[in-house]
Amino acid sequence: MPHRGFRPSSRNQASADAVAASELLEVLWGRGQESAASGTVSPSQLRALLVIEKHEGTNLRALGEALGSRPPSVSRLCDRMEAMGLVKRAPSPTSRREVELRLSLRGRALLEEYRALRARELNAVLERMDPAALAALSEGLAAFHKAASVRLSPTGGTAAPSLRGDVADSA
Repeated sequence: MPHRGFRPSSRNQASADAVAASELLEVLWGRGQESAASGTVSPSQLRALLVIEKHEGTNLRALGEALGSRPPSVSRLCDRMEAMGLVKRAPSPTSRREVELRLSLRGRALLEEYRALRARELNAVLERMDPAALAALSEGLAAFHKAASVRLSPTGGTAAPSLRGDVADSA
């Protein structure tokens, strides 16, 4: 729903600012990933771990939809993550043809470590902001989260799979 008094040029500027901020976040988080004691995982592996965490027992098809990836790619991705000890595969109790995906203890520990590293990097930046700007950022991010969640939900007027919106909640 458009906000009253918000000019299109302001929306375009906000979009450009969000893109620039997201690029800086990628750099900051990348720095954190490189210092992870448990080793690094690829961005696609990290996204897959986040989906699996939110939806324990998800199958390969649902994971592929959430990631926007094809079944062979998802299968190879899970092969690598299983070999790294990050996920476990088990037969589905409801269908013999399906396999459920669950995080291993190592996978959970890795996500906790990544979140802590990301938070440390982000806090170092937020400490440099004045309180009024920090409050405005927090309010704006909450509104963005709400709008993005609606946009990505299965009933939000798009064809996006239901798992995609939940990934943003974890990342």
